Amino acid sequence: MNRFVLSFELIDSPVLIVLAVITGLGVIAVTAWAPRRVVRTLVIGTAAGVAMYIAAHILEAMDLFQGPLPAGGATWAAMAVAAVAVGIVGICRRPWGRRVVGALTVVTALLAGAVGVNASYGVTHNLAAILGVQALDPATLPPQDASAGDPATLYRSWEPPAGMPAKGSVSALTGSTRIPTGQYAARDASLYLPPAAQVENPPALPLLVFMMGQPGSPDPTALAKALDAFAGAHEGLAPIAIVVDQLTAPELDPACVDSAKFGAVSTYINDLVPQWAEANLNIVTDHRFWTIGGFSNGGSCAATYGAKYPDTWGQVLDVMGNEFPGSEHVSQTVSDVYDGDAGAFQAGKPAVIMAAAPAGTYSGHTAVFTWGSADTTFGPGQQANADAATAAGFNVLTYVVPGAGHTGEALDGSLAYAIPALAPVLGLAAPPS
Repeated sequence: MNRFVLSFELIDSPVLIVLAVITGLGVIAVTAWAPRRVVRTLVIGTAAGVAMYIAAHILEAMDLFQGPLPAGGATWAAMAVAAVAVGIVGICRRPWGRRVVGALTVVTALLAGAVGVNASYGVTHNLAAILGVQALDPATLPPQDASAGDPATLYRSWEPPAGMPAKGSVSALTGSTRIPTGQYAARDASLYLPPAAQVENPPALPLLVFMMGQPGSPDPTALAKALDAFAGAHEGLAPIAIVVDQLTAPELDPACVDSAKFGAVSTYINDLVPQWAEANLNIVTDHRFWTIGGFSNGGSCAATYGAKYPDTWGQVLDVMGNEFPGSEHVSQTVSDVYDGDAGAFQAGKPAVIMAAAPAGTYSGHTAVFTWGSADTTFGPGQQANADAATAAGFNVLTYVVPGAGHTGEALDGSLAYAIPALAPVLGLAAPPS
């Protein structure tokens, strides 16, 4: 499929408004076209919309969506179905002009409903992210010629040169720049290079490895927006970020551990990705300046890896993560990932790993946990993990996004808090006074 189509912005663009207007005009045309049956047509459309709205909330109560629907999700679905019903009425009634308009209304209503529900979640910004494929241009890696210096005081010593780009770049690590995946079928990762990484004689920068949710893909859109905002206020400084794939496909959940069924996901992210990054990027080699992070499913992996591999990851960023990997389908995870070993599944929970670690293991490590105030599914688990991390010796920071559920609004709010909050320990900003 054309790369432009795959990467076209669906949330921060007028596409939803355009589809909604066309659909609305179609509904008006079908209803008003002579011979008219206005009341009957509107009753059919309204009944279909109300039925969809009720059905959506029944499915929500059955936890089909693995959490509460976002605000507006059921409404967009109901309005789309109502418009589809009116469009079908148009298809079934003469003249032919109304039938053509009815067919167009059905198509645009379905598209508007899909884009509207997606916008309510606010996480997947383009068709590539929805389909779980990579549509970015291939990465061109800068030469490894980073300037030396104390990474803890980079914010003080860095002087941005003239001509530095205003924004970071995003690209796909594919072809000759692809990260080796070993015994794991990872999709191509994405790379974010902040403005300071795109100049001659760049500074060595902190590394952030990030994972998105499930269903999902290594889509850097939300993270790049947050890092660009930080870099814009800090003379182009921000972490170099790699968005990696912890799923292999949108519908799969390897639960963050190596397994016979899903492959060696943990080895890929905790061994192969760091090895590749050190060999190919201008990053600080001191792992205290490395962060493992993720959103939702990726957040649960971040908490797990940060707890399990403190020598690799100096800091942890868990954005609305599951309390533990596989929490949404425990019995299936125990069977598929752990070959029926419930004890091994229990031992793999982040809180259990942290509790078993020797005293002092997490000294000097910061863990950030965020969630939306309306996220009743993942919020309690985030609080529980934050408490466990505090007890284990992490320096813990928590942030609750006011009024937000498990949506892109909370993701954006979380990252807007977390990146500046981590910046002082990464050498990108002065410590808070």
